[in-house]
Amino acid sequence: MSKPFPKPIKLTKLLGPSFIILALGLGSGEVILWPYLASNYGLGLFWAAVLGISCQYFINMEIERYALIKGESVFVGLNKVFPVAPYWFILSTFVGFGLPGIIAASAEPFATIFGITNFKWIAIIFLLIIGLILSIGKTVYGMMERVTKIIILLGVPFICILAIMLSRGIHWVELGQGLVGIGKDFYFLPAGISLATFLAAFAYSGAGGNLNLTQSIYVKEKGYGMGKYAQKIAGLFTNIKTQQSVKLTGEHFTLTPQNIKQFRVWWRRINLEHLMIFWFIGSLAMGLLMLLAYTTTYGLPGNASGIHFVINEGRIIGTRLTPIIGSLFLLIVSVMLFQTQLGVLDSTSRIMAENWVLKKLGKDEKGRVNLSKIYFIFLWAQIIFGVSLFLLNIYEPKTLIVAGALINAVAMTVHIALVNIMNYKLLPKALQPRLARRLVLVAIFCIFLGLSVFTIGEKIF
Repeated sequence: MSKPFPKPIKLTKLLGPSFIILALGLGSGEVILWPYLASNYGLGLFWAAVLGISCQYFINMEIERYALIKGESVFVGLNKVFPVAPYWFILSTFVGFGLPGIIAASAEPFATIFGITNFKWIAIIFLLIIGLILSIGKTVYGMMERVTKIIILLGVPFICILAIMLSRGIHWVELGQGLVGIGKDFYFLPAGISLATFLAAFAYSGAGGNLNLTQSIYVKEKGYGMGKYAQKIAGLFTNIKTQQSVKLTGEHFTLTPQNIKQFRVWWRRINLEHLMIFWFIGSLAMGLLMLLAYTTTYGLPGNASGIHFVINEGRIIGTRLTPIIGSLFLLIVSVMLFQTQLGVLDSTSRIMAENWVLKKLGKDEKGRVNLSKIYFIFLWAQIIFGVSLFLLNIYEPKTLIVAGALINAVAMTVHIALVNIMNYKLLPKALQPRLARRLVLVAIFCIFLGLSVFTIGEKIF
């Protein structure tokens, strides 16, 4: 039985999912990899950061398009078109995000503040705390939305103020030149740059990997479009022993002129919401973090080693301003990275749990299953895997982040193709992307495919 396409809601009430997907990116590309490259090569790479997040804007919107129209996550649709897709998403998500580089990067500056040498123990404690937070939370989405809004709205302005205070006019000029690929003695790419690190930063200009696909879960839970009728999963662990009635499929609507009109209003508003929150704030954050890293650490010894440039930043900020501000900077970086790891573990556990349930329930994609228990198993499996790596003394943050990002760049190449094929096959023609946007998406696929192939080739040969 079809239902009417819901009336659009105000733009201010749409805010939420883009904050979460933005926060998932702040801890990898924005806070670590792009500032790392700026501290070593200057601001001439800013163009690539903006191009990367622009690509993800278009990728995310096609994911949102499906959820808006169908009222279900893209994983449901992908399972219909590609029955083996759930197995791929479980495997690639665990391998890509099981490497605990983000939480290691959170622990190192935190340990530095308190003079702790071996930060792996801090990282282990942080992972266990995240597991407990997600395990006892009653409304995970609501908690994630509130916390990420607070961290972004406090953290980004603080970084903005620091960048303004510590930079000079010439630095802003160099940032502007970097937007068009003009760097220090290079155009677009500097000599000697690691292609693997560049691809990792490019892939993490935003969320990256399969995390982009969770946008469909979050907009469904927020109630975008046909998601208004979708089942909301709240209180993941309030009834851990009970088989829950799970309905992953969405509702249908008739393709009437009124419903199409309602869709187009929704589409314009969610495009604007994602442009303002994800693209604009994300681009601003990357630019300011690159600027701050450049003005404080460029040319300093030790920058190329791990994420020591972050420690150098805190030290220089403390020297130029006050030691308290330097420590506060390191603390905020640590908190932002901690929040990112929290969001990553929640999102990846949702991805793997939903895909497992899709295969468990079969063609009906409807029935009774203990979704909470499945989520719980995937969550703690990732935490145990991360702790195991730390105990084996595999905990260098940049190495883990880059390795994960390379895997996730390949995963992105795959899901860009799959999502667009799915939209073409399952969505009404009147609601599909127009030719110009399709060409943009083909270009984005070619960019990720080309970078992935070149990077893998560099590693092999």
